[in-house]
Order: sequence, then structure tokens, then C-alpha cells
Amino acid sequence: MITLLPLSGDMAPALRGLGWDWALEDACQNYAAREAVQLPEAEADALLQAADTLYELLVQSIPDPIPDSLLSQLAIPPLLWPAVRHSWNDDRHWHLYGRFDLAQTPEGPKLLEFNADTATSIPETAVVQWASLMAAGQAEEELQANGLFEGIQNQLAEWLQRNDDLEPTLLLLHLPGSAEDAANCAVVAEAAREAGFSTVHVCSADAMQVAVVGEERGVWAEVEPGQWQRFGFLFKLVPWEIMADEEPALTADLIQLLQSRDVIIANPAYTLLFQSKAILAWLWLCFPQHPMLLETSFQDLSGHYVRKPLLGREGQNVTEVTNGQLGQQVEGEFARQPHISQRYAQLPQDAQGRLYQAGVFWAGAGCAIGYRRATGFITNLSEFVPHVLVE
Repeated sequence: MITLLPLSGDMAPALRGLGWDWALEDACQNYAAREAVQLPEAEADALLQAADTLYELLVQSIPDPIPDSLLSQLAIPPLLWPAVRHSWNDDRHWHLYGRFDLAQTPEGPKLLEFNADTATSIPETAVVQWASLMAAGQAEEELQANGLFEGIQNQLAEWLQRNDDLEPTLLLLHLPGSAEDAANCAVVAEAAREAGFSTVHVCSADAMQVAVVGEERGVWAEVEPGQWQRFGFLFKLVPWEIMADEEPALTADLIQLLQSRDVIIANPAYTLLFQSKAILAWLWLCFPQHPMLLETSFQDLSGHYVRKPLLGREGQNVTEVTNGQLGQQVEGEFARQPHISQRYAQLPQDAQGRLYQAGVFWAGAGCAIGYRRATGFITNLSEFVPHVLVE
């Protein structure tokens, strides 16, 4: 049973006290519930350790060399196969962060999926839930499992150090018109400045210019009116497979620049190996009955399970099935995709019957926890809930 601690107070002074006025400008403080999950320290440790263990399982599961059959089974667009292999085989291509969505069960944490490529909820997890405790007078450092900002900063510094032959200039891209994605990029941008990048610029994807010939070869953006900057590093909060589907020529140009070391991109293309829901079935084949995995198959299961599209996002087109009968469903854009079937996992509930899913961020190691809650399936629209550690 989830127990809650009511929170009160104005987060604005707390955010300003941290020097994070930019978070106020992006209205990040409106994302979170005004109460916190009371999370026992032992359960928090188990969640963070689960992220480390699961990441190791993911890495161990990928054959070397990566066969075409696996890339096809994972539904990765063929246009991206060279970039996936290139980035996987060169450790200068650094996975900055991802978010494991976990179910807390009586048997311990279970993997629901891994948002490896373009995980969001960064402002809520890194900034807002901490400011919530500060505003309520609860913000002692040991009261929250929340090292996300520091984790991303350290990963950015490592990425920079591994690619010290490139100009330390970072362009951060988000989808046009997405205030949520812009807010996520704002947190990463602040961490990048702390990590030592000389120039950091955030813009929508349609404001980027790419050239593959001549003296202008590279990735460019207008940082001031009439002032264009070439960037050595690119962080994109745009899914790889959507880029390949909607902008194949641009994606091909970026892959060419990537292979010639005119630019390096995070998260790297190999994160699609982990992002595809098909990896959940692949993991079950590689590590059957592992205590942190749910039974998952490319075919329908018996009994109670959930269908998920292979490259679905934001909880869209997830369907519950019980003994062949359809239950709750989430509408979306991915209904025509192939799917996997994953054994249903009951999420913990509060006294009002709301379900809670743990989002555990990995940034080189498990580093932060946040919760989403809803009365049904958890989606990107589900309410974010901070947590406070208890003994």
C-alpha cells in the first residue's frame, strides 16, 4: 500500500534559492502533485540497484557482431542500422541517461520497459520534486533518492572528455511546439554548462541546419539573430525512429556526419536496441525466469497480459488482455505496429485506489526515483508524484 505525505508551500522561492530561475520560466513547478510517496529506504535502494542490474542484462544480451536478424526483430529502421552498429562499437558514443519504468511487487522490482533514447520527466524528477520538499520544509539531502541532475552532469562531462577532439559546443534539439520537451532540454542544458561545454544552445528541430559538403559541412543553428554556430555535439530529444521515418534525408546526412566525426550525437543510435519493446521478449529468451523480468513473448500469452507496440511511446496503444478478452486500452498512433505480449504486473495502490509506477533514472548508474500515478494505465499524461524517504 502506498502511503502519502501532504506537501504545502510555494516552490518558487525554493527554486530561486537553488539558482534555478529557468525552471520557473518553464513552469516546471506545475507538473507535480502536492503530496509525496513515503518510500522506505530499503525499497529505494532496491529500485536503484534494479536499474544497475537491468542495464547490465541489456548490455549482456546484445550479440557481437549485431546480426541483421536481431535489428529486424527489434523493428529498427534499416536506415539506422549503420549508425546503431557504429555507435555500439565505439565507446566515444556515450549513453547519457535513460529511465526504467518498474513495477514494485511483493517479489521485488519488475521491468515494465526502458525509455533509453528520449526519456522525459527530467524537470519533475531532478528539480520539482526536490523543490516540493524544500517548500514544505522537508528538504534534508538524505530525504530523497534524487541525484539526477548530478548524474546527467557527470555523464555529459564524461561524453565531453571522451570526444575532446571535437569543439565543446552543444546543440540541444526538441520537437517543434513541445513545451514539455523544451523544459526537459533546459535541465540538460543547465547540466551541460556545469559540465564544461563552452556553448550550449536549445532550439526546435526545424531550426537546425545540416550540410554535408564544402566548408559549411556540419550541424548549425542560429544562436543570435544573424549569428550561426557550428556544433560538435548534438543532444536530440527527438526519437531516432521518428527522424528516420519523417526526415530520412536529414537522418542520412546526420549519420554521414556522425561516421566522419563532424558531430557526435546523444543519446546514441544504439539506444534503440534497448528502446524497442521487442528487447523485453529478447531479454526473457536470454535470461528466462530472471526475478526482475516479466514473462514476455512475440506471441500472445495465456491468462492475464498486456500487449505493447514495439516502438510505441507515451503509453499509447497498450491493451490489457485477460483469458483472450480485451480489457482497458489506450488509443494512439502505433496500432499498426507489431507488438509483444508481457505478463501483467499489478502496481501498488494508495487508499484511493490510484496505481503508482516507479520511474528510475539511470545515468551511468541508478540515480533518481519519481512516480507517476493514475487509476488505469500509466501514460505521459499521468500525474507526477514526488517521494520522500522514510526508515
